[in-house]
Amino acid sequence: MKSAAQQHLLVFRFSSLGDVAMTVPVIRLLMDQYPQLHVTMVSTEFVRPLFTNIPRVQFYAADLKGKHKGVPGLFKLSRELSKQFPFDGIADLHNVLRTKILKTFFLFSGKPVATIDKGRAEKKELTRQQNKKLRPLKSNFQRYADVFSKLGFPIELKKEGGVSKISIHPAVKELKSQYQLVGIAPFALHREKTYPAEKMQEVIRLLSKENNVKICLFGGKNEAAVLEDWCAGMPNVMSVAGKMSFEEELHWIAGLDVMVSMDSANMHLASLFGVPVVSIWGGTHPYLGFYGWGQDPANAVQIELDCRPSSVFGNKNCHNDLACMKGISPLLVTERIISQLKKRTV
Repeated sequence: MKSAAQQHLLVFRFSSLGDVAMTVPVIRLLMDQYPQLHVTMVSTEFVRPLFTNIPRVQFYAADLKGKHKGVPGLFKLSRELSKQFPFDGIADLHNVLRTKILKTFFLFSGKPVATIDKGRAEKKELTRQQNKKLRPLKSNFQRYADVFSKLGFPIELKKEGGVSKISIHPAVKELKSQYQLVGIAPFALHREKTYPAEKMQEVIRLLSKENNVKICLFGGKNEAAVLEDWCAGMPNVMSVAGKMSFEEELHWIAGLDVMVSMDSANMHLASLFGVPVVSIWGGTHPYLGFYGWGQDPANAVQIELDCRPSSVFGNKNCHNDLACMKGISPLLVTERIISQLKKRTV
C-alpha cells in the first residue's frame, strides 16, 4: 500500500483496556509522521476518551454486547463502516476471532489488510515451566507499529512524541500546590498479578509517613468500599475509586508525580502522560512485551525466580504459592517510590 494524500485506515482493537491504551502512543506517532493520513479507531465506547486529542483520528464505537453482537452484529458493523468511511486499508491490532470474522466481510473490498503477529510461540517459550528461554521479546508497541508498516506506514517509535498532553484536573492542581501526589492502583484482574493486600497496605503506611506526600488510591466501583477502609486513620491518604468517570480519571492520573501499579491498565494509563510508574510484577514479566510506554526498566519491582513468568496474562495458577509476590518487601516498593519522588524535585 503506497502512501498518498488523504489516505484513511480502519483500526480494530477491542480489549483489554491496557492493550487498547498501548495503541495510543503508536497511533499518535503514526499521525505525527504521516500528516496526510486519517484513522478511524474502532473499539468499545468506554475507551473513547483515550483518542479524543489525537489529530485526524475519529472514534467509532462497536456495541459488541448489543447491536454488533455475534456474527450478524459484526456484519452490521462492517456495513456501517463501509458506508461511512472511504477507507484504504485495515489494521487489525487484535487478531482474535471477532476481528477475523469482521475482516472476512471486507474481503471483496480489495483493500489491504494487516494483522498483528502476537508472537505466541516465543511467549510460550518464555512461560513454559521447563526449559524457559528467558529473554526480552518484541514490545507490543513495536508489534502494533509493524502492522502499520505492512500497510506502507513505518513508524519511528520516539518516546516523547508518543506522550499525550491533557489538562490536569482542577482538584489535582489544588493538591499539587501542597503535596507530591502518588497514585496507587492496588488491584489487578488476576491473583497472580496482584501484590498481597496486607503488603500493599504496609506500603501505604510507610509512604504516609513522608512529609508533603498525598496518596490517591485508584480502583473500580466494586473496590471503592475496600479502599475507603484502607484510608481510615490516615488523613494524607484518599480514595478516588468509583467517584469519577473514566475521562475524569485520566485527568487525575495525568497530574500524578508517581503511579504505583501492578502489570495492569493503570501502568499504561499513567505511561500515556509521561508519569513515572513503579510497577510490581509477579506471574508475568516485562520481557513479554507489555511494559509501559517510555518507562524506566529499573522501576519494575520484581524478584527473579525460575518459575517466572508463569503466564502471559497472569491468568494461570501459580505453582509456587505466589512466591514471586510474597518475596517482594513493602520497604523495597516504598524506597523505589521515594526515589522517584526525589527525582521529581530535582
